[in-house]
Amino acid sequence: MAGRIGALLLGAGLSWLAAGPAPAAPSASPASAAPASAASCRPQSHEGQAYAVCTVDLRRARVKLFWRGPDGLPYGSLSRLAGQQGANLAFAMNAGMYDTGLSPVGLYVEDGRELKAANTANGPGNFHLKPNGVFYVAGDRAGVLETGRYLKAHPRAEFATQSGPMLVINNRIHPKISEDGPSQKIRNGVGVRPDGHTAVFAISEAPVSFGAFARLFRDALGCPNALFLDGSVSSLYAPSLGRQDLSRPLGPLVGAVTK
Repeated sequence: MAGRIGALLLGAGLSWLAAGPAPAAPSASPASAAPASAASCRPQSHEGQAYAVCTVDLRRARVKLFWRGPDGLPYGSLSRLAGQQGANLAFAMNAGMYDTGLSPVGLYVEDGRELKAANTANGPGNFHLKPNGVFYVAGDRAGVLETGRYLKAHPRAEFATQSGPMLVINNRIHPKISEDGPSQKIRNGVGVRPDGHTAVFAISEAPVSFGAFARLFRDALGCPNALFLDGSVSSLYAPSLGRQDLSRPLGPLVGAVTK
């Protein structure tokens, strides 16, 4: 299980990783040219694996991060978030790694306020597999950047969450992710298409390798940069798919809401 850091970090070691040459970038992706509705989820298969994919056009819907509810306590579950947001919430999923108090492990920005600073330390587990990265939203645009690049660029993000590792970096798979390592987990992540207006979230329906999950974003979803959010705790709320996953307590959440 991923989602905890230090002695409490949940996630296997790095035995599933092996450095190797990154595959060449694809010349084109049918998904990258597909028009996106405001915020929609659909089933998709790639390399024989099944996924749920949720796409948001930020010009027509908002992507927001949620950590604490009106009572100041962490939401802790997708069902509580859905109950608070009501019909405005098109979908939601867990949004990055967290500690035992359900606090973000790395950078966390909500409504323009930095509630947790960026974490640039070295350490064990998936989060510290450098380069890790940041998913952020600024107005009707979004991005996924390596943490160092994000800190240098310092975009005026309304929402941002740091997680790791990066899955895809400028159309190349993270150099320490093997093509198909032995670790198989249910995983979720996020990527952004080249137009900068389209954020794409995905969760596997069954355990998959890091390599297969990274190739989904690069080759099938048309995302030149993508970020791993978590594994094992990965959960989805998507009424259009009849999904309201039950899971252990969750830290930060991300969702699409109507403007």
